[in-house]
Amino acid sequence: MATWSELLDQFNGRPPEERGEWIAATTRQAVAEIAKISDRNVVAYTSAFLQKPQVPGLLTAINQEDINGFMAGVHGLDPQKSLLLLLHTPGGLPDAAQTIVSYLRSKYTDIHVVIPTYAMSAGTMVALGCDRIIMGRQSQLGPTDPQLIVGQRPYSAHSIVSQFDQAKKQILENPVTAHAWAPVLRAFGPALLEEAHKSIEHTQILVENWLKRYMFRTRDDSAILANNVASHFGGPGHRSHARRIGRDEARGQHLDVVDLEENQNLQEAVLTLYHLATIAFEQGPALKTVLSSNGRMWVKNITSGGPQSQ
Repeated sequence: MATWSELLDQFNGRPPEERGEWIAATTRQAVAEIAKISDRNVVAYTSAFLQKPQVPGLLTAINQEDINGFMAGVHGLDPQKSLLLLLHTPGGLPDAAQTIVSYLRSKYTDIHVVIPTYAMSAGTMVALGCDRIIMGRQSQLGPTDPQLIVGQRPYSAHSIVSQFDQAKKQILENPVTAHAWAPVLRAFGPALLEEAHKSIEHTQILVENWLKRYMFRTRDDSAILANNVASHFGGPGHRSHARRIGRDEARGQHLDVVDLEENQNLQEAVLTLYHLATIAFEQGPALKTVLSSNGRMWVKNITSGGPQSQ
């Protein structure tokens, strides 16, 4: 496996006019190698959220436009083979995750997901909609508790519910405190509380149903396990939406988690692809990519303002 610095040296060692074609060709080779090792169709979804933190979050997050990339990536793949999904994302919209999982599940009865480093929030939701999760020592999932946008800032739905509960308790105990709480409650409004409750319920139901239907489908206690996992990942106890959930904690929830290090060839190919993606994001305008083992590539660029399929 070439290291990140070695790949960057190869990239910089080419004339500027050849670098884009080199990284595209080398990336396609890496995806093809993963497909060969796993004997599966491969779709890789990667985001530039680490390399372009100045870009508005929704542009690098999972959103409804991404289904176009998945449709482009899946088109033409071998229908007789199962799917290996490579996922690197900060998360995004739960409804977009639902769209992606529903689409992929309409195509494949068996899906393994490999996480090179991060699959947070809605990315974790997608992973929990698969049959098996492959993680390295460095890989992490995250809480799936929904975030609501209030005044252009994200707030945890659980925090909103907790604040309303706290206000209710204090006002009942001492009505004088209603004056102190009034500006806060006025800013949020009762509709936001209802939206928070619905978002929490919606996200947990999605995850619970996917787990029962897919990862836990052969288990007699699938309903209990699915409910416990959905509550663990989507519950209020994480304190931070960015909290790391590693593979040992995931296994502790009875998820089917396999160590990436068990297959050294697969690990090298996956990390090579991951390094190439980071270089492409650092050196070029791409915000997100969907790559597939049949050579198709869907790219969302910051400069063009729109996706490009190749």
